Amino acid sequence: MTILADEQATLKVGRELGALLRPGDKIALTGTLGAGKTTLARGILEGQDYDEEVPSPTFAIIQQYEPPETRIPIAHVDLYRIEDPEEIPELGLEDILTDGAMIVEWPDRMPDSFWNDALRIDLEITGEGNRRLTWSAGRAWEDRWPLT
Repeated sequence: MTILADEQATLKVGRELGALLRPGDKIALTGTLGAGKTTLARGILEGQDYDEEVPSPTFAIIQQYEPPETRIPIAHVDLYRIEDPEEIPELGLEDILTDGAMIVEWPDRMPDSFWNDALRIDLEITGEGNRRLTWSAGRAWEDRWPLT
C-alpha cells in the first residue's frame, strides 16, 4: 500500500511505472470516479516520454499512443461504457499486446482470466483527501513491482 498525497504524487508513481513498461504488459486500474485512474495513466504515459495532453478515453474507449511519441505502443482503454462483455473482443485488445502495452480503466468489464499476469492497481479516496494505492502483481511484474 502507498499513500498518494496529491496529484503530483500520483503522476510521479505513474512516471516511474511508465518507465518500466514492456510489450505485452497489462495494467488494470480500478477505483471510483475521481479516484485518480486517468491521472495515474497520464503519469504512465509521461514515463514513456509522452508530453502531450492525455484525455480520458471514456467516449473513445481506446486511445492509442505510438512511437515516436512513446517508446512502445500503448493503448489507454476505458471500459466504463461497455455494458455487454461480448462487445470486448471486437476492440482487438489482444492484438495491442503483440508489440505494445495496455492501461485499462474499469477492467472489471473483462474476464478475470485476462488479468492473470497483469499489474492490478486500485486507487481509493481516503477521508484525508489522499489516495490509497494498493496492488497485486502478476508474474510478469515480479522483478519490477513494487517500485523501490
